[in-house]
Amino acid sequence: MSTEVITTISPSTNEPVLTRNGLSESDVALLPALSTQAFNTFRLTSLEERQIIVKRALKLLSDKQHVLARELTEQMGRPIAYAAKEITTAVARGEYLLKISSDALKDTQGEPEKGFKRFIRKAPIGPVLVLFAWNYPYLILVNSLIPALLAGNSVIIKPSPQTPTIVEQVQEIFAEAGLPDKVIQYFHCGSLTRLESIVRSPQIKLICFTGSVAGGLQVQRAASGRVVSVGLELGGKDPAYVREDVDVKWAAEEIVDGAVFNSGQSCCSIERVYVAENIHAAFVSAVQDVLKGYKLGDPFDQSTNIGPVVSKKLAETIKAHVQDALDKGAKDLTPENESFASPPAGGNYIRPTLLSEVNHDMDVMKEETFGPIIPVMRVGNDEEAVRLMNNSEFGLTASIWTKDTAKGEELANHVEAGTVFVNRSDFPSPVSQFGHTTNNRYADRSKDLAWTGWKNSGKGVTLSVFGFDQFVKLKSFHVKQHLS
Repeated sequence: MSTEVITTISPSTNEPVLTRNGLSESDVALLPALSTQAFNTFRLTSLEERQIIVKRALKLLSDKQHVLARELTEQMGRPIAYAAKEITTAVARGEYLLKISSDALKDTQGEPEKGFKRFIRKAPIGPVLVLFAWNYPYLILVNSLIPALLAGNSVIIKPSPQTPTIVEQVQEIFAEAGLPDKVIQYFHCGSLTRLESIVRSPQIKLICFTGSVAGGLQVQRAASGRVVSVGLELGGKDPAYVREDVDVKWAAEEIVDGAVFNSGQSCCSIERVYVAENIHAAFVSAVQDVLKGYKLGDPFDQSTNIGPVVSKKLAETIKAHVQDALDKGAKDLTPENESFASPPAGGNYIRPTLLSEVNHDMDVMKEETFGPIIPVMRVGNDEEAVRLMNNSEFGLTASIWTKDTAKGEELANHVEAGTVFVNRSDFPSPVSQFGHTTNNRYADRSKDLAWTGWKNSGKGVTLSVFGFDQFVKLKSFHVKQHLS
């Protein structure tokens, strides 16, 4: 099969900005063997040596943040005012993983017994295939790449065609940091079908996929003919519940931010809002006030809050969800805003949209929208809110907003999601997506929270000490002293 030409289309203009050549299937099939050769040497390095390389690479990544930020804005459309913060957050996350790596990868001692030495060692698993998305490419890649390397594995990475330069930059940075040749390899590919040969390769020992449910299932099916772990971070339809005791103005500011930051293009964006009936009108009014202060526009303008969505196809999906809701009785209560009415021509600009009178008969309350839409549904009590929050095929994150944090925690215990927040959202620990309205200072924590999805939001774990587990296999040592 001939190589493919992959074109990146600007979300801001719908004009081509980059092209890359994909590998032929035969060339892709060679990557696992090269990765295995590199692994057989790299696995023999000490953890301390690997930590030094990762530390250098994170410093180089930080030094290039402004160059990398411009690439992000050009390729996926995030406003330049926020683009560099993804790099600083990715570096902070990498530093956290680096800091806990000695603890996460150390031997576990067995029960003491006279005359015996017994322990469990964590051995590197082998070549890892990382397939990752465009919406937060550095953050997503760091989640897998850093623990994989620290554990002693080699890595093959494939970026989204929307953000092809990420892997090129990362490979160059790690080479400069001293990583041996071929420990990181990358390839460009625009079709999941073309990935099947490498997914099926017995030399690939772990597959980490971040993307759509359909894409994740396709990768899982391709891998199903052999025994191999597949980590999946997929979609979300993340709910927020606003209780009647909350400070309405504050909650509105936080929830709007959690819903429309990055134009709503986050697996953990707020996509459903349930509000106690007796504060519904006040909450809607407060959201309107917040939206009046947002600016939709050119992502290279420093004053822009909301840029375009990534593609025409996504823009059409978002519009279809909104229209379906309106056709079924929802009300568009989006306030007047000059920037919403006259976005730049040519791009995939979707105005932040506030919908009221929504229900679960509407697509916007059931299917992942992945856009800056805020559907608000009134609820009569806590029990109804939790029931509706759980009425979804997804279970990535959920948030409860209340002054009574004890009650919030009690309710969160009944919510079916991998991460539950009380009075916060869109904040994967140990460091946030950016802390767009919250404090994003990296905390010196030796242990922090895991990132995992329930239901169709995925399987597997990243971040925290548990985020290293998929990159190692356990080997039990049972040594009996020789009796002479």
